[in-house]
Formats: sequence, C-alpha cells, structure tokens
Amino acid sequence: MMPGLKVLAPGFHTTVQDLGRIGYQDIGVPVSGALDEVSLRIANGLVGNSPATPGLEILLSGPSLEVTADSVRVAIVGAGASLRVGRGDPFVVPAGQSATLPGDEVFQVVAGRHSACCYLAVEGGIAVPLVLGSASTYTRAAIGGLEGRALRRKDVVPLAITRASLGTELRAPALPLAVGEQSIRVILGPQQECFTEEAVTALLNSEFRVSKDADRMGMRLDGPLLQHRAGWDIVSDAIATGSIQVPGSGQPIILLADHQTTGGYPKIATVISADLPVVGRRRSGDAIRFVAVSIETAEAAYCEQERRLTELVAGLKQIPQIGLDLSSLYGNNLISGVTTGVE
Repeated sequence: MMPGLKVLAPGFHTTVQDLGRIGYQDIGVPVSGALDEVSLRIANGLVGNSPATPGLEILLSGPSLEVTADSVRVAIVGAGASLRVGRGDPFVVPAGQSATLPGDEVFQVVAGRHSACCYLAVEGGIAVPLVLGSASTYTRAAIGGLEGRALRRKDVVPLAITRASLGTELRAPALPLAVGEQSIRVILGPQQECFTEEAVTALLNSEFRVSKDADRMGMRLDGPLLQHRAGWDIVSDAIATGSIQVPGSGQPIILLADHQTTGGYPKIATVISADLPVVGRRRSGDAIRFVAVSIETAEAAYCEQERRLTELVAGLKQIPQIGLDLSSLYGNNLISGVTTGVE
C-alpha cells in the first residue's frame, strides 16, 4: 500500500500546494501555489525537503490525519499553529519544529487564531501527479493536488517515502508572524490614471478591512470606495499576483494566488512581492493599510527577504527527539517488548 496520511477530518479548506505553476498565464492557467510561500519554504526546510516540495496549505481550521506509513517526519509553520499528536493523552508539537511520528499515529493540525493559513510539510513531500510542472491545486479548473480539489474525509494523501529518515529533529530560531499592524507596500499603477486623485489619497491614507468575500482568488476590502475618473471598463490586460483591481463598486480587490490571468477592471496599485505572504496571512476582519514605494525599494525588499529566508533555513537548530525515538526503535533489538525510546 502506498504510504500516506488518511484524512479523518478535512478542516475548512486544505489543499496540496507548492510554489506554483510558473509560465502558463499566457494560455490562461493561473500560477496558484502557496498564499504564504515563506511559511511553506520554512516548513520544508524543517523536514529536509527542497523549498518547492508540495505540502498541505491549511486555511482557517486544520485537518485531523492518521499516519498510514511506517513513519513520517512532519512540521507545521504558521502564526500560532501547532500539531496535537495522539489519541488518549496527546502532546503538542509547536509551529516551527519537526517531529517524527510512527505508523497508525493520529494528529490534528491546530490552526492559529491570528493567521489565515499555515503549512504542513512531510519529509519527502506529497506524491501527487504534476500538472504543467506543479502539484499546486487549482480548484476552479480541478487540476493539480488531489483530484484538483480540497481534501475530503477518508482521502489518503499519498507520500513520496514510506519511512522517515533517522536523524535529529529541527527547530526554526524565528518564524513569520501574522503582523496585522504591518502596512502593505504597493507600487502605484498600472492604471493609476483611471482613478481620481482623491481615490489614490484614500488608498494610501485610509484603513481597510478584509471582507468576508475573500478566498485564494482574491481578497475584497471594506473601506472607502475608490472612484474612477470615467468608467471602470478597460481593454483586458494581464494581471500580476498582488494587483489591486477596482470594479464598478469601488471596493478594491487584492488578487491572490488563484487570480484570473487577464481582467478588464483598472488596477490602482500592486502589492510588492515581499509583502504577498503577509497579505496571505490576513483573515476576514483584519485591518490593512497601504504605503506606496518605488520599484527599487520593492526589488531591495525582495532580495532582503530571500537573504533572511536562506539564513533562517541554514540556521535551523537540532533539538531532542519529540515523542517516539525512531532511532532507538529501528536501530536496536527489542527485548521482551521493552524500549526506552519514549522520553
């Protein structure tokens, strides 16, 4: 039987995601991928995976899973998230820390209350077929991931390896925060001229709130209505992730990972790449404020984020074994059924 994670309860919206389906927007295929790629990359580092290895993206509430492999090494990353492991007397594995779990073990992903998403990485990754080079789930077209959809009860998420490697667990010295107070940096345009000066001023000087109409495609914001100069229809053009599109309602929409590839509403600004993970962590009701920066500042911010992320993953700390010590179990003979592997 293929090693996997059996879904006992799926959570609100749990999908397989990697770093996205790059290079196909010209034929109408969205990039998709993780809303918060920083957290996914850290989770992968904790279990020894490459940064783009597919993991599970958990939105709002987490799944309960059963290990149907010999053993697995897992890690959860997300502000306030944790793993609740065991049936009778469970123990908690905090975010930013790997743990090796034996076959038949059960665990629940407890999502944080202050972040919209968290990420579960499994050593070796999730073994779903690639579609156009990516395992990312795009539910609107039913492609990628597990049958192109969110997890359901009784699904088995296939894993690439049967048994976790023998080795010490890792802990991240620091993790991304929900940072609800951080202003989101944007570059104005590409259709800034379609809006009144008052609209641009309102965008940069007002507080918005994430509305209940938010998903992986886009995040509609409640706040001041942004007025167009003369109508809201433009010739459809390409959309970048993070574009802030303003339809006739005047309510801005931040377009996220599953956004359409072209659109006919003007875009007043675009969130810089370094702040997209921060936007992805925002929940319904959270505040958002914007600040305009230059392209040069945006490029520098991205380079700095990459530098810090590389240093963080390279600086992961070894920690004592959590739960069952599989090195003892696999490396020593058991005498009379006794082992000292549990601390």
